[in-house]
Amino acid sequence: MTMGRPRNFDMDNALEQALEVFWRKGYEGTSLTDLTTAMGINRPSLYSAYGNKEDLFRKVLDRYVNESEAYNKEAFNLPTARQVVERLMLDTVDGVTNPNHPTGCLLVHGALVCGEETEPIRDELILRRMALEAQLLQRLETARINGDLPSESDPADLARFIIVIIRGISVQASSGACAKDLQNVVKTAMLAWPTKE
Repeated sequence: MTMGRPRNFDMDNALEQALEVFWRKGYEGTSLTDLTTAMGINRPSLYSAYGNKEDLFRKVLDRYVNESEAYNKEAFNLPTARQVVERLMLDTVDGVTNPNHPTGCLLVHGALVCGEETEPIRDELILRRMALEAQLLQRLETARINGDLPSESDPADLARFIIVIIRGISVQASSGACAKDLQNVVKTAMLAWPTKE
């Protein structure tokens, strides 16, 4: 049995470079040439190591979501639902305005696709974005049961409201909004937090 040639590139670093390209250009706007140039590999190496463009994008999404979930886990461990929500939004501001990577959110920016051939990617991004809303909804339902939210509060509506703010923060960051302005958005959003009568 013959052994394949060993890879002469750092797969982890190459994946990080692919993430940056997809983050800046979105899925549809990223070409294979963009990817191979950024990753420092040729097309056969890309296909051999990661599969096709869609496979590579899914690997990039896994990496991105795993990193995001580490921050979210800290937020979800806070004692009150209000603290959880405020921390999620402020962490979003920090993440989408971080000067060490492209602005905005890959799960939002990566969705800038429109052709039928990209429908599986669009669906994948929708599912991954919905995961945070589902997790938040569960936390808010628990908060209402435990008396941390007023009994008349609707956890589903509140979760949807927070997610709309989080996604809007990402879009605004992509359009050049600074961290301070977006932190003020969070402060304003928190004024709508339900309080007990």
